[in-house]
Amino acid sequence: MCGICGELRFDGTRPDPEPLGRMSARLARRGPDDRGEFFDGAVALGHRRLAIIDLSERAHQPMLDTAHGLALVFNGTIYNFRALRDELAGLGHTFRSAGDTEVILGAYRQWGDDCLARLQGMFAFALWDRERGRLLLARDRFGIKPLYYSLDGQRLRFASNPQALLAAGGVDTRIDAVALHHHFTLHGVVPAPRTVLAGVRKVEPATTLAVTTDGRAAAHGYWDLRAQRPAVPRSEDEWVEDIHDALRGAVEKRLKVADVPVGVLLSGGLDSSLLVGLLAEAGVADIRTFSIGFEDVAGEAGSEFIYSDQVVERFTTRHRKYQIPNDAVLARLPEAVDQMAEPMVGQDAVAFFLLAEQVAKEVKVVQSGQGADEVFGGYFWYPRMHTDGAGTPAERFARHYFDRDHEEYLAMVTTPYWGPDHTSETVAERLARPHGDEFLDQVLRMDVTMLIVDDPVKRVDNMTMAWGLEARVPFLDQDVVERAAALPPALKLGAGGKYVLKRIARGLLPDAVIDRPKGYFPMPALKFVRGPFLEFMRDILNSPACVGRGLYQRAYVERLLSEPEAHFTRLQGSKLWHLALLELWLQRNVDGL
Repeated sequence: MCGICGELRFDGTRPDPEPLGRMSARLARRGPDDRGEFFDGAVALGHRRLAIIDLSERAHQPMLDTAHGLALVFNGTIYNFRALRDELAGLGHTFRSAGDTEVILGAYRQWGDDCLARLQGMFAFALWDRERGRLLLARDRFGIKPLYYSLDGQRLRFASNPQALLAAGGVDTRIDAVALHHHFTLHGVVPAPRTVLAGVRKVEPATTLAVTTDGRAAAHGYWDLRAQRPAVPRSEDEWVEDIHDALRGAVEKRLKVADVPVGVLLSGGLDSSLLVGLLAEAGVADIRTFSIGFEDVAGEAGSEFIYSDQVVERFTTRHRKYQIPNDAVLARLPEAVDQMAEPMVGQDAVAFFLLAEQVAKEVKVVQSGQGADEVFGGYFWYPRMHTDGAGTPAERFARHYFDRDHEEYLAMVTTPYWGPDHTSETVAERLARPHGDEFLDQVLRMDVTMLIVDDPVKRVDNMTMAWGLEARVPFLDQDVVERAAALPPALKLGAGGKYVLKRIARGLLPDAVIDRPKGYFPMPALKFVRGPFLEFMRDILNSPACVGRGLYQRAYVERLLSEPEAHFTRLQGSKLWHLALLELWLQRNVDGL
């Protein structure tokens, strides 16, 4: 829910309302229901509201606690806010609203920065503490809600997307060479705090960034994920029941913590289908589901209706199904790129954008299955890594995941962007962190805490919030993830992946949905590039802007254009689309500023 922005000055001046207004305007789609601004000396805060909990004026933001000199702008949902509210009331706190925003203010008053450890949910917020002359930026454990910033000697600016920061002006838009290496190696992922733009950074997941009026900034991590077996061994049945209980709770709380209807994005895969089954198991009678499909290309199916229809029939959901022709996809592609906080090469970004447009006409909140594959080991590359024991952990990971090896990367970009193998260094450091029992534990922990943040999670947030639709992800519930991280690898990789989820689903979902091959949100036109899609990408990569930018070596571009369906990454993405997407994003979001 919502979009947030603001500025903190270090030079003794007051923030100019005009840049704040421009930032707020760029966030309007994230929060179409209300807007607010707050100015207090060196600080200015802006908010765009998507009303989900406490729809009244009492939940207006920025929310102030004038008696204690506090002001808050908040994006997200705190699922345990009612329990926290009761605890705080017992400690003498009073509340005038019925939502979760005011609970954050009370929790900060009571526990200071330690309140972060008590918040369960998805969130990004900025909290101004006048007495301390400090602005506290905070992001949830899995980075479900975004928080970007620009920082120089004069000021800090922050916002829910880089486009708002760019609209305010004064941002260094040069390409960050390290981030570029990450982007083209890790399937579009640039791990926090970097972005592809040198002047834009993002708060890391599970982290606070405290910035004072004299320009000092200090980051602090407040949570770590341990991927270790428990001291007392458990049977398979005990593990299954433990995960089942956690998932029930995760789905139910994401249904009940809302004052508006909640639906489910039903792809037809195991994960979203299981969400529907768990809701039915909890006794929800009127389940609203939504599916989207596209045209087949090169024999690859563009929809999974054959599976989603079976789930709809099993649970008699109130279902909406949308079929999108390829010419409509191409026509809307630039608009979808405009809503990408960062360049996203995942083929399904435009699919979520078009689906969210329709769903937002009927509900304001949906549950979605993102995170299940990373938490429970569902992708095809995990067992390959697991059985490949040669080399260092980073080398094992790279052989089965990296989109390009370092040598190919150097052949793709021009010499100003050459350098060491930054991505291998980053991956080696993340895998080596303590409290991971086995190689697969280390890989999945890195995926959940770093990679997923900037691939499926960011994609879903951006594309749904572009239409004022909030997406909730039960598989990234803190309790679910912490329990799953302790699972033995066999209970993840068994039965072709997500073994424990398949055990839970057996008897609840149709067998055809459980036993089907692993699918991916289909958008074959961006994988098998031909016809108008090929011409579209050719025009982008041969444009004066692209040639003048001097980012790509032209021989590499021409080789991909001459064989558009011959160059795929290890994860089966189109390398041609990767190049075209980054250039298109730069043209639409950076050029001309």
